[in-house]
Amino acid sequence: MTDRFAVAQLATARAPWDYHEAFSRNLGLIAPDAQELLRYACVAIAGAGGVGGVHAATLARLGVGRFRIADPDRFELANFNRQYGATVETIGQNKAEVIADVVRSINPEAEVVTWDRSVDQHNAAAFLRGADLFVDGVDFYAVRVRRLLFAEARRQGIWAITAGPVGFGVAWLVFAPGGMSFDEYFDLNDDQDELTQLIAFGVGLAPRPFHLQYMDLTRLDPEARTAPSCAAACQLCAGVAAVEAVKILTGRGPLWPAPWHQQFDPWTGGYVRRRLRWGNRGPVQRLKRLWLLKRFRRQLSS
Repeated sequence: MTDRFAVAQLATARAPWDYHEAFSRNLGLIAPDAQELLRYACVAIAGAGGVGGVHAATLARLGVGRFRIADPDRFELANFNRQYGATVETIGQNKAEVIADVVRSINPEAEVVTWDRSVDQHNAAAFLRGADLFVDGVDFYAVRVRRLLFAEARRQGIWAITAGPVGFGVAWLVFAPGGMSFDEYFDLNDDQDELTQLIAFGVGLAPRPFHLQYMDLTRLDPEARTAPSCAAACQLCAGVAAVEAVKILTGRGPLWPAPWHQQFDPWTGGYVRRRLRWGNRGPVQRLKRLWLLKRFRRQLSS
């Protein structure tokens, strides 16, 4: 048990905890019976870094009461510009455990199961089993793990959300268990190399490249597995994903599952919600992917 969680328990002992009082300001946006659904809902979040950590904190403040959080990594100094749990006190600590403490400090009643190991083909089914929703917090470059988790969520009949920071903005998709699959939308398969899959994911996530008006693409390095990123975009990701999560978990509100995609970029003021009928298989998307693939292969070979 960490010092932070011990402090939270001490504070709770001094002032009796009450779930309804803690989340009473949600009412008026969330109906009382819907709040009870959130209280007992289980959300699985793979990744507790840039977006995963703030996903968990935002959902906890909405009153979601059960979590599974997986991340084998530990916080380091390079995480400070964007990752919710990265502080001088948490350097060297496991990300999943740190974020679990954040959730418990918001809601001491929360049930949080942490996995401080990688999710893979051997344990993905167990990680997602019994969850009501899967929220993607996987590192951008871990496309194969992301594919595995979305495929397993589909097999188990679980809704899934991916919301990625793109420049200063956010792009997000919702996947219904019986709708277009993750691999089908992004046009991914096992025969593709990693760079091809990364580009397909990036182009499919953000078909309208608002960020190219101001982003320096030379800072995106597939070999070093780095890319420009910022906390503002991660916060936007958590906001849109949390709203989609409330709609899914309570069964209320409109949903636009894939092949619908949505993007918002506050730097340019751009917003789009559009049905990409063929996903990445459409001719325009194919051309974008081909152009980027050639560009990055040249960059990597130079």
